[in-house]
Amino acid sequence: MPSQYRSTALAAALLLAGFFPVTAQAAAKYVAMGSSFAAGPGITPYVADAPPRCGRSTRNYAHQLAERRGLDLVDVSCSGATTAAILEPWNELPAQIDAVDGDTALVTVTIGGNDVFYIGNLMSASCQELAGQGKIAADKCRPPQTATEADYARLEEGLRRIAAGVKQRAPKATLVFLDYPAVLPSKGTCAATPLPDEAAAAARAATARVEALTAKVAQEAGAKPIKVSALSQGHDACAAEPWMTGFVATGGVPYHPNLAGMTAQAVALDGALGSP
Repeated sequence: MPSQYRSTALAAALLLAGFFPVTAQAAAKYVAMGSSFAAGPGITPYVADAPPRCGRSTRNYAHQLAERRGLDLVDVSCSGATTAAILEPWNELPAQIDAVDGDTALVTVTIGGNDVFYIGNLMSASCQELAGQGKIAADKCRPPQTATEADYARLEEGLRRIAAGVKQRAPKATLVFLDYPAVLPSKGTCAATPLPDEAAAAARAATARVEALTAKVAQEAGAKPIKVSALSQGHDACAAEPWMTGFVATGGVPYHPNLAGMTAQAVALDGALGSP
């Protein structure tokens, strides 16, 4: 028998006998979608090849979960995103949902706050409060925007379309909706959250509606809900161990999750998904 044939036959025999290791199964594909509360602006380092405006951290909850579970992560989250940016192209960015395909095993979504101006209005109110105290120039403050019932209706429809779109593209994928971590304590404010009472009350009302809509759509779509809003109670921007930055965020972005907050969400996701 020629040497090349003897080598091939020997390799085949050794493989059958178990001497050669079997190639490891490919890692499951995981697509992370959402706004800044998923992307992680202010938590460096950022993903090198991501659009700078997205502020996509290499230590956001998606990256931490992927590392914990050995997943093949495709992170398309981006600061400023609304439900429309998940469903349709947004300037130079393709629709986030285009990253989901038949090979996708897991999809996570944090979205909705920007649809109803939640964090933007918090920043605006805090800026105006400090401007009134002479601590910030008034021209630095953006005016608040009023969310209408039509905005909330569009948000609910957007969430439903996201759930339906994921199911259509990846029928076997696990879909998880995460709502927003607590920014403010359940009552009152503190130096980290300079807000008039009416602005704080409006922010609590806005996030409560976003949380309720997220839970409703997740339940009706058969998705897994992660109620970060409940999980983060006692870890708001005023807490002793905050998972959230305050308005004046040293090395961070105002009113956004810090590294501890991202880690807590990754741990909650890991637990909710069960055994790998």
